[in-house]
Amino acid sequence: MTENIDEAPICPLCERPIPAHARQSLHHLVPRLRGGKGGPTALLHQICHNEIHATLTETELARDFATVEALKRHPRIARFVSWVAKRPPDFHSKTPGRRRKR
Repeated sequence: MTENIDEAPICPLCERPIPAHARQSLHHLVPRLRGGKGGPTALLHQICHNEIHATLTETELARDFATVEALKRHPRIARFVSWVAKRPPDFHSKTPGRRRKR
């Protein structure tokens, strides 16, 4: 059975479809440990989610980057989005660097 890519959810960060077989995860717009438990989430490609957490601390996410629009304005994330948008919808690779401290 093949999935119709037109029916796949769209990653709000990179705006590519998220096929059912692609690595994906829910991102809490306000980190759970910073008051976001039960708050809004966004379904993202796993690579997009990894880039967010490799770039920003949970405190920075809660304070300044609690919306997808704010995330897109961050210089490193904007460069990443421009780069990954040219890749296939199911593209995944290791994110350079470590997860930022909480």
